[in-house]
Amino acid sequence: MMAENVIELAAIMGAHGIHGEVRLKLFGDGVEALSQHKRFIAARKGVAETRELTLSTIRSDNKGGAVARFKGVDGRNQAEKLRGTVLSVTRDDLPALEQGEYYHADLIDLVVVTDAGDSVGTIIDVSNYGATDILEIRKEPPPAKGMKTFMVPMTAEAVIEWDDEKLVIAADFVDE
Repeated sequence: MMAENVIELAAIMGAHGIHGEVRLKLFGDGVEALSQHKRFIAARKGVAETRELTLSTIRSDNKGGAVARFKGVDGRNQAEKLRGTVLSVTRDDLPALEQGEYYHADLIDLVVVTDAGDSVGTIIDVSNYGATDILEIRKEPPPAKGMKTFMVPMTAEAVIEWDDEKLVIAADFVDE
């Protein structure tokens, strides 16, 4: 399976309780989106082998994350061994996108230019703190002094357009 065909949806942060539940950090649209999937590709960073985990139950932790249980994980010790595991699915397992929608993974590494045609940098992260997605852009070339990155909201005022190769932002949003 090719790495670019795999989309990371969550990471296991550690055990929750004594019965095999785990705490999840969510990378997507929340518990509802994650619960649409029953099987996940489970991989640890830096470890070549993967395994499959099958979801038994999932619920919100009311803090922006989730608590889940997987088949075959029956106690705290087994759950704790999953710490650091990233849960992914293949792109084919994801729902089709509507016009104007995107997956965060599709924005990472996009070249960023202004509406005036000036090259700005590359998107290195997409975060959401509640109001809207925030793009973190690495300045290229990096400045000798000062911040090496800046953030832009994923709003119609800031982001004019994007495609598979580049993202265009309004020049007023460039942090120089």
